[in-house]
Amino acid sequence: MADSTSEYNFLKDFRIPDYILVPETEVETVSYVPKCPVIVFINSKSGGQLGGDLLVTYRSLLNESQVFDVNQEAPAKSLNRIYVNLEKLKANEDELAFKIQESLRIIVAGGDGTAGWLLGVVSDLKLSQPPPIATVPLGTGNNLPFSFGWGKKNPGTDHQSVKSFLEKVKEAKEMKIDSWHILMRMKAPKEGPCDPIAPLELPHSLHAFHRVSETDSLNMEGYDTFRGGFWNYFSMGMDAQVSYAFHTERKLHPEKFKNQLVNQSTYARLGCTQGWFAASLFHPTSKSIAQMAKISVMKKAGGHWEELKLSNSIRSIVCLNLPSFSGGFNPWGTPNARRRSDRGLTAPFVDDGLIEVVGFRDAWHGLVLLAPRGHGTRLAQAHRIRFEFHKGAAEHTYMRIDGEPWKQPLPDDDDTVVVEISHLGQVKMLAAHDCKSKSYEDPSSPPAHEVEEPDSNEEEEGEEWKKFGAAETFRIPDEVDISHLS
Repeated sequence: MADSTSEYNFLKDFRIPDYILVPETEVETVSYVPKCPVIVFINSKSGGQLGGDLLVTYRSLLNESQVFDVNQEAPAKSLNRIYVNLEKLKANEDELAFKIQESLRIIVAGGDGTAGWLLGVVSDLKLSQPPPIATVPLGTGNNLPFSFGWGKKNPGTDHQSVKSFLEKVKEAKEMKIDSWHILMRMKAPKEGPCDPIAPLELPHSLHAFHRVSETDSLNMEGYDTFRGGFWNYFSMGMDAQVSYAFHTERKLHPEKFKNQLVNQSTYARLGCTQGWFAASLFHPTSKSIAQMAKISVMKKAGGHWEELKLSNSIRSIVCLNLPSFSGGFNPWGTPNARRRSDRGLTAPFVDDGLIEVVGFRDAWHGLVLLAPRGHGTRLAQAHRIRFEFHKGAAEHTYMRIDGEPWKQPLPDDDDTVVVEISHLGQVKMLAAHDCKSKSYEDPSSPPAHEVEEPDSNEEEEGEEWKKFGAAETFRIPDEVDISHLS
């Protein structure tokens, strides 16, 4: 009896009454105001059976109306309904509605793709008080949860594990992170639909629209333009090709990908079999990124474009917003005082309006991340970056945003494919005690124990801007199997 009373007293800080969540429900008289009200979104198909188990546990501990399965209803629809109801209650001077909105927090359980989906939804709703988000690691890489101290191993799904996570959510601090907008322009097909362009399988976070604003340089007749958003990384080349092979195999044989360990071992096997450990033989420099694309960067807002020269040995490039890539590695590291002075480099703050651009030569180069203070080839820090692909080196390349890869056709005539990434606003995350991310606003934030690298002699190499699309164009189509989100 004492245990059940103790559990009730603990959980009442997180529970939200039905009338707050469900429109047209009779208003209740509530004697206790929850200190940390939460809305929970779970991808029940993530993590093998874990997502479904977690859904059952959360619904048994909290009000079922505050726990959503993203496979049953899109988060945009759920959140829009809740916030419309909150506004109606506030208009009627409902005091609890004001307090719930002030202290509301969101929990999302799934892979990085599911977490990015929720971040996009919250961005597009343009709320006056957007709720901060905590992420439960149910995917393969789990870069978002790891970056903010929530771990990268799939969690326990029992009552005690969930209660421990809720306690961490209550104690977590808010941290803003930069949002990045991506635009891609390519020649429109002569036949067929605009979205998607067959046989191109773009990630679900990129969606086609036919025209951009007339003042935008990407506005050209006869071209299709895609837009989307990301919060962790955009990558191209070696790592994206391995990821694409993994996702392709998982779609063909979903029954083989039931737990995190199997997924990670499959990833490692694909990396070995695709020739990236003998890149000079299997991936010649004639098809390097420098041969495929002209890259330009704008280092600060309102600045000018500068061409970024790459060595022919660079076969993979990563534009990184958070200090976690490929399951917890930090490709940028922490530049020492000499490099900061000589090249104007900084630590990778997640809210400074800059994205870190890192290159890798081959898989052996990637393994340097396993070493203490190991890092890739730091290329630039930029407020905007543009890739222009022309006919020449290759018929296609591989790209990836926040764990979602695709095979990108390159021009076979005088056409140009353009990918442009720009800073666009911020969202709020919840940072736990072991947070790896650092805030520009609070440089003393974790990790306070971070150590600079030693010196080395290594040679360092209109309308579309208004939305990320989460509420409308960032949607996950009904026919898409969400279990394939990372």
